[in-house]
Amino acid sequence: MQEQYRTVAREGVHETEISRSRFICALAPAATEQEAQDFVARIRKEHPTATHNCFAYVIGADASVQKASDDGEPGGTAGAPMLQMLVRREVRYAVAVVTRYYGGVKLGAGGLIRAYGGAVGEALDELGTLVRQRYRLATVTVDHQRAGKMQNDLRSTGRAVRDVRYGEAVAIEIGLPESEVEPFRAWLADSTAGTAVLELGGEAYGDV
Repeated sequence: MQEQYRTVAREGVHETEISRSRFICALAPAATEQEAQDFVARIRKEHPTATHNCFAYVIGADASVQKASDDGEPGGTAGAPMLQMLVRREVRYAVAVVTRYYGGVKLGAGGLIRAYGGAVGEALDELGTLVRQRYRLATVTVDHQRAGKMQNDLRSTGRAVRDVRYGEAVAIEIGLPESEVEPFRAWLADSTAGTAVLELGGEAYGDV
């Protein structure tokens, strides 16, 4: 697994006009290919009278799934430059749809490539990106007396508390970078005099 990846900070839209044609780029994070396809379908529904709704998406921290569509534009002039822009910017788990309303002036192949790729680049600049880091999920189990202090200590040392469950004891779920697992185990034993239990779970990605 990749240690980290970059993705779109939020869903949004950026519009630009080139030679009287409107290019509207809708950009969104997408966790799965199905999510990306649903977003494309939604944007198409929002712009039923558009000349073209071209799209590109990259799924997987290692960019294992890549897809692009020219939606009627000359082959390789729309979806491919959109996809190239996402890949070049190292953006993953993201989908872009560029809706074009034709303004009566032909742009030519070079103009289209610049327009579609540029629309995605400008949208990325406007919406911003964020880096997500691979974490090991871990559960710290402590008694009720120590639970409040433990949560404060975890937060003050910059460790994100993902969930807290109260039962006979208190289970606090956190995310740890792999390199921090052993140092954290030692810190936990030290700060709770060996009374806390650390259980390691699966892996997930979280915001840096």
